[in-house]
Amino acid sequence: MQKQIRQLNPYHAAYIEQGTGFPVIFLHGFLGEGSCWLSVMSHLPEHRCIALDLLGFGESSKPELRYNIWHQVEFLQQFLQALELERFWLVGHSYGGWTAAAYAIACTTGYTGLPHQQKVLPSPQNALNGLVLIAPAGIRDDKFVGRYAHLRPLLWETPWIDWGLKAIAPISRLIGQQDAFAEIANVREALLAQPVAKSFLRDRLRPEDAIDTVEQDLHQIQVPTLVIAAQQDETIPLWHTQAYAEGIAGCAKDCVRRCRAWTASNSPHLYRSNRLLS
Repeated sequence: MQKQIRQLNPYHAAYIEQGTGFPVIFLHGFLGEGSCWLSVMSHLPEHRCIALDLLGFGESSKPELRYNIWHQVEFLQQFLQALELERFWLVGHSYGGWTAAAYAIACTTGYTGLPHQQKVLPSPQNALNGLVLIAPAGIRDDKFVGRYAHLRPLLWETPWIDWGLKAIAPISRLIGQQDAFAEIANVREALLAQPVAKSFLRDRLRPEDAIDTVEQDLHQIQVPTLVIAAQQDETIPLWHTQAYAEGIAGCAKDCVRRCRAWTASNSPHLYRSNRLLS
């Protein structure tokens, strides 16, 4: 499906839209894009489903910034204003769930941005109807520091890395490691194409660099919220999801059992819920 482009200020937003009815905005996870939601959207024809490429992802603008979650909140706010939506739901997975939660917090406080850079959120505070957060990121976890440090050499923007990968490729086939080698090459390509990933790997080297997590402000979320966890998630620990469920008043929680991560293949758990999009 071809994406539509909406010019914002100063960036542009790419998105997929289908269906009619009550609007539902879908926000993808890290290294994803709006098309990740197509299989879910196909089961919701009674809703106006809009899947956004977040700033720095997919076909949306990719500025080189020192990214924090408030860049995404402001980008999302501009996008919602451009669509002139009176009411809507937000559905977010992982990084998109973090963005959705931060947006909901901003709707309550009236401000967006880091404490020393706050801006007024120019949005009707009653426009957000509710949240569905699927394995949401955004909880401070000092164990994450250094977890992906081994990927930093793949960010070196020098042709020597690419020449080295090409030289090693025949050897990897001889020793039966071509799949592992192909994964390394694909990860490098993806990282270099994703400024948000580059920023996270370069700018979050210490626990104190996690200045935009939301665990202290979850009580500010005042809309109906459903949190969905994957019981055996190895990327977003289950206790992160539990922190959301405990921090948001009246939050409902579902858990996909015997599941290591939420994907489109277990999306029926999302759209069958009677609490979703009511």
